[in-house]
Amino acid sequence: MSWQSYVDDHLMVDLPGGGKLSSAAIYGQDGGCWAQSAGFPTLDADQAKVLVSGFSDPGSVAAGGLKIGDRKFISIGGIPGECLRGRKVAAGCCVKKTNTAMVIGIYDEGVQGGDCNVIVENLGDYLIGQNI
Repeated sequence: MSWQSYVDDHLMVDLPGGGKLSSAAIYGQDGGCWAQSAGFPTLDADQAKVLVSGFSDPGSVAAGGLKIGDRKFISIGGIPGECLRGRKVAAGCCVKKTNTAMVIGIYDEGVQGGDCNVIVENLGDYLIGQNI
């Protein structure tokens, strides 16, 4: 299965509470894009470094927020060492760390944050199980 298939077939799908993610991607922890949906904001290498450091030190993203391309979300926690979650008004994001990558989902108004978390974190857990 190609990386693009993971994004298209596992992230950009109908969510249990209705709606879909507005965009999603899989990035290497070095900041390289493995696959992304249309409209995903370009994550630069510096933003990737901040996200990766946020997994081990959540305080490092608490002050500056989660920046994904031109979008910025207030850090609302997550699970230390595993995932980061962000919110901005009715939109938000979830970033799940795997062994070598980050699975990122962004949602807009009309989507429940919990649905985004479940779909992103489930794919991340699957990839971890595959040693990716």
